[in-house]
Amino acid sequence: MHDIICPHCNTAFKVDEAGYAAILKQVRDHQFNHEIDQRIKLMEQQQQSAVELAVAKVREELQKATADKEATIAQLKAQLDATGTAQQLAVATAIADLEKERSKLEADFKAAKLEKELGEKALREQYQTQIKDRDDAIERLKDMKAKLSTKMLGETLEEHCANAFGQIRAAAFPRAQFAKDNDARTGSKGDFIFREADEAGTEFVSIMFEMKNEADQTTTKKKNEDFLRELDKDRTEKGCEYAVLVSTLEADSELYNTGIVDVSHLYPKMYVVRPQFFIPIITLMRNAALNSLKYKTELAQMREQNIDIANFEDELEKFKDGFSRNYDLASRKFKTAIDEIDKTMNHLQKTKDALLSSENNLRLANEKAGDITIKRLTRNNPTMAEKFAALKDGHDDDIES
Repeated sequence: MHDIICPHCNTAFKVDEAGYAAILKQVRDHQFNHEIDQRIKLMEQQQQSAVELAVAKVREELQKATADKEATIAQLKAQLDATGTAQQLAVATAIADLEKERSKLEADFKAAKLEKELGEKALREQYQTQIKDRDDAIERLKDMKAKLSTKMLGETLEEHCANAFGQIRAAAFPRAQFAKDNDARTGSKGDFIFREADEAGTEFVSIMFEMKNEADQTTTKKKNEDFLRELDKDRTEKGCEYAVLVSTLEADSELYNTGIVDVSHLYPKMYVVRPQFFIPIITLMRNAALNSLKYKTELAQMREQNIDIANFEDELEKFKDGFSRNYDLASRKFKTAIDEIDKTMNHLQKTKDALLSSENNLRLANEKAGDITIKRLTRNNPTMAEKFAALKDGHDDDIES
């Protein structure tokens, strides 16, 4: 609240911020208009003085010339009276020439006066045009501020952006998440986070948003760069790929009023936009990420295929190692059994032969298992053969590199 004292009755009364700002605006506008009127009057006085001076000068010259010519006429008349009729014709001719010259001087005077009037009119029109251009510039600035500052619409900048996104969410971003950042565990938080994933649940774009608005009455003016460091910190801590500052600060800046401003030279993947570019920058980032999603999916599938092939080889090697260990164990036990049978039961020769035959078969089985390779397993399976061949080529490339 502000105290206002009436200059007539000295009565004090209070007005709020809006009323005080309105009174200041009236005073400024009145003072500005008063100064313009004073300047116009001063210019008119200067032009009038110049015209009067020129007129006085011409009048003085005309009077002097007239006086000189009248003196000459008087002298000629005196001479005419003295010389008689013979010189009257010459005197009349001279008088006619003088009258013509006087008429010419009067015409020049009128022309000079008209020229001054025209110059004064042109100067006045030029000044009026400058005043009109100034008024038009003020109106354009007010209109721009009305469009940029959502406070003119009776809502905050955050509400404006949330409403703008909500109007197109169902049609343009059906699977996207756009919500307030309420996680302040790290000591700070942004305003909104945008995330979108494909049908398989793979996230392909994420944006941290910060909204900054500043009223015209704010005494301490902030700059957009004052908030970039904290925004980058929030983006990193919340795991977002991009960061965007939606701002109405620095309303007169040609840089920020031209469109989307890339400030990645200060902080990675960061942009500053006016509120009218809030939806367009989401669309641009989302579409760019969506175009790269196809290649990310193909790469993930290739990695999964390579992992499956590697797992198959691991299982095969585990089978071969286990089979070999089992063979060795079985071989030792059979040898021990054979020695015991030789010592105690010679008549079990047939059993011994059978055991020897079993050992030989186990040996052959182990040799066959040792000869098992991926090439033999995939001999009649073109698909697996192709994949193992591709994997082998990839391994060869890694070795060469």
